[in-house]
Parts: sequence; C-alpha cells; structure tokens
Amino acid sequence: MTIPDFSTDNTSDQWKRFCELLWFNEPLGIWVDISRMFFKSNELEDLNNRFQSALEAMSSIESGEIANVDENRQVGHYWLRNPLLAPELDYQHSIQTEISAIKDFGDNVINGKIVSSSGARFTDVLWIGIGGSGLGPLLIIKSLKKLNKGLNFHFIDNVDPVGIHEKLNELQAKLSTVLIVVVSKSGGTPEPQIAMDQARYQLESCGSIWSKHAVAITMNGSKLNEIAISESWLKSFDLPDWVGGRTSITSAVGLLPIALIGADVDKFLIGAAIMDEATRNSNYLNNPSYLLASSWFLSGSGKGKRDMVVLPYRDRLELFSRYLQQLVMESLGKKLDRKGNIIHQGLSVFGNKGSTDQHAYVQQLRDGIDNFFVTFIEVLDDGDNNQIINKKNPGDYLSGFLQGTRSALSEGGRQSVCITLRSLNEQSLGALIALFERTVGIYGELVNINAYHQPGVEAGKVAASIVLESQAKIEDILSDGKSRSLQQISEEMSEDNSELTYFILRHICHNNRNYLVSGDWGNPDCLEFKHS
Repeated sequence: MTIPDFSTDNTSDQWKRFCELLWFNEPLGIWVDISRMFFKSNELEDLNNRFQSALEAMSSIESGEIANVDENRQVGHYWLRNPLLAPELDYQHSIQTEISAIKDFGDNVINGKIVSSSGARFTDVLWIGIGGSGLGPLLIIKSLKKLNKGLNFHFIDNVDPVGIHEKLNELQAKLSTVLIVVVSKSGGTPEPQIAMDQARYQLESCGSIWSKHAVAITMNGSKLNEIAISESWLKSFDLPDWVGGRTSITSAVGLLPIALIGADVDKFLIGAAIMDEATRNSNYLNNPSYLLASSWFLSGSGKGKRDMVVLPYRDRLELFSRYLQQLVMESLGKKLDRKGNIIHQGLSVFGNKGSTDQHAYVQQLRDGIDNFFVTFIEVLDDGDNNQIINKKNPGDYLSGFLQGTRSALSEGGRQSVCITLRSLNEQSLGALIALFERTVGIYGELVNINAYHQPGVEAGKVAASIVLESQAKIEDILSDGKSRSLQQISEEMSEDNSELTYFILRHICHNNRNYLVSGDWGNPDCLEFKHS
C-alpha cells in the first residue's frame, strides 16, 4: 500500500494520506490520526518486523512472563480489565473479588450504610498517594467528577509541610466526615507514611476515631495492610505486586475514586478492555498503539529527539499531560538497552490545555525551535449546557482553535497527532489510558528497552535515604553542644562531603531546631555550628 508523503501543497494527496492512516473504533468512539507526522510510507512498513516482535513481547507479558526483571515482577495491569487473561486462577479470583468489593464499598459509603465515627455520612475524601498513586486518582476526579454527585476529593501527593498543613486546615471543619485513603503498595514508602501520620494526628485531635475513617490500598501482607487489619480500619484493598504505580489506574487506585464519586467502574474497565483488544491487532494500519508508537519512533529517529507536547482541548483533561509525563517518561527514560548498551533513551512530555496555550507557548511551537511534535486531544460532545448566545457557541470556538492551531503548525512544518473522542466518559477515558499504556509498551520494544522497571527512581530513593542517614549523624555529633566547622563535622562523620553537610545544616538551621550558627552563609568555610 502506498501512502502519500505529507504535503501542504497537494491537498488531494494529503486527503488520501489522512484516509489511509486514520484509525477509528465505533464502540469506543475514538479516532487516531497520525497523518501530519512527517514519516514516509516505506518507513512505517519497514518497522513492521519490529512491530510483530513487539506484539509477541506484549503477548508474553500478558501471559505472565517476568517483565520487571530488577524486582522479579510480572506486569499484570492488562489482567485488571480482563481477569481471564491472568495466568493464575488465584489472580483471576482476587481481581474479580476486589472489583466487586470496591463497587460495594463505594455504594455503601455514598448511600450512608458506612458512616464516620460520629455516625454522620462521609462528605469528603482525603487521598494520600505519591506518584501514580496520586496522579491516577487526580485524573479520574478531574475528568469524571460531576457536581453534587458522590464525595468531594482532596489530595496530599507530596511531603511539602506547608502543603500538608494547608490541606488539613482546609478540611478542619469537615474532619469528622472525611474518609482518609492511604495508598502505598509496599506499605513502607516514607512519603505516604509521613502524610498519614500528620492526618491521623489532626483527625484524632478533633475527637474522631481513626479506624472508622481510614482505608488502605496496599499489598496483602504489607506493613500497612497488617496495621489496617490489626486496628480494624474500614477496609484494606489489595494492590498486587504485579501492578506498577504508573499503570495502577485500573486497580483499586483508580477504581475506588470512581466508585466514591458515583461513576461507573464497569464502563471504565470495559473501555480499557476494548482498547486492549484493538491494540493486539497484528495489522499495523489497524493497530492504534502501533500507529502512535511508530510515529514517535520515526519523528525522533528512534532516540527520542523530539519532545511530545500534549494539548487536550477540554478542561476536564487538563491533568492528562501530567499523567502521561509519568507513564511515558518513567517507562521510556532509560540509560541501558536490554543488551546493557548505554543508549540514554527517552521521550520528554509536557503540556497544558487548549485553548489556553493559544496565548502561551504555541507561539514557540509555531515559530521557534523544531524539537517536538504535538498530540492534540479533542472531544466532540460539547455537553448539555453548550448555549449559543449572541450567535456564538463556545464549543464551536474551541474546535475552531484546535483545527486552526493544527493547520498553522502543519503549514509551519511542525508535526502533530490528533486523538478525537466522541465524548468524555468512563468508557472513553479507560480506553484513552489503555491506548497510551500499550503505546508505551510497544515503543519500548521498538527501541529495545525495558519499559517496566525504574532503576533511576530506585536510585533516587536510595540517595534520599543516605541524606537522611547523614542528617541523623550530624545531629548526633552536634548533640554535645560543642561548636564545629563544616570540615570538622565532615571529618567526624568520616565522609568527605562538605557540600552535603552544608545543605543539611542550612535546612535544619532555618527551621527552629535549636541550632546556632555563626559566620556568613555565603562563605561556607567560615561557618561554625552548635546545638543550644
């Protein structure tokens, strides 16, 4: 099949290219258009062998092959929306059981069968989760929450002390009717533990009983799970070992928020399952994830040389670019390929929303450095409240801005993809997420990297623990009340890292920890420290 090259001069050829490359799925109401990415027809075809290998790799993963070799873990998020795919009967049963339990719990909370320690109905949710454990639920709530339906959500997704304090203060008057959900797969991640401790202290200070407000999402048998059981928390939902944080949105991490806002859990899972089936298609022109992955590969020369700018033209999808940042960059940002060669692979993702960006960085996209491609996301359904006033329709203008920007970028020699949803709902959101999950997996195979481990993240966690250990040593050294210089402290620690010592002391000295400092912070060698 000959697909014409991209052209702004020959509209007939461009129309033929559009028709040949357009993918559409009627049950999902989703279109994928890569016709304005500037690869040639033969380049797409030349990748077909790699694509077939990628499909085989995806099939092996779905069959239960160890994919995260660093942690000896399977990768089973595809099983969550089709339990019969799971390689073990125990997995199949536990998935089905958890989905049923999540739906029942959500119904019982909303209907007032499960109430707070005061006997009143729950009104709000405080969600404590880091990374994918926070981003997925944030996306769910922003995309699907309807006014005056279900519980209102609040998030702590960082250990910023000011942010935690402000969030808890904001909820102060509602704490007696707040459901608190703590997400930590291992049960030992410090960030959610710290945030949980702060929330628990605040809740109990108001006279409420923690166990009558608390829900855990964690691995069965984890430390958090054991605490939840021993203290009789309201519920502890399982987050299996084979579900990674960035692909956890179809687990309890995403399903519980859906249930608690009164949305349809089943439709969300069905959308993901239908898209999963579509992305198993071995015909490359009929596989939307291959169309996306190959366009990423060809536009960036297989080395991620172009960034992806995500522009959803709907407020409810504003957080989708942040969600994709983690999914794409944590999966594809790797130093080594599968053979151990240093390749520094990756694909940078950023974005906000249209038409906000008509007045922001679209100027650079059109006229500045050409180091990106745009992913437009369009929603056709303008909703029931889309009124025509003074002969002006907001939905028409929004669509016009999208089409105009797309054309302007193409005319300027800039590349773009357009994904269109007939409407934004539980099913289409589930499908959209599944589309990108599979695209990331296929792209990883095209560039021969493991998309399912995260050695850089683990390295960061180890480095952070070393810093905290060093702080404990510094505080112990200074506990005798004697004055010391940075160099003296470093020598007593038996560590040649005065810079780290400086950073630690600069932080603790500016937070009322009873440390005295003399000298000039701008001249570190002259500083002297003591504990008062």
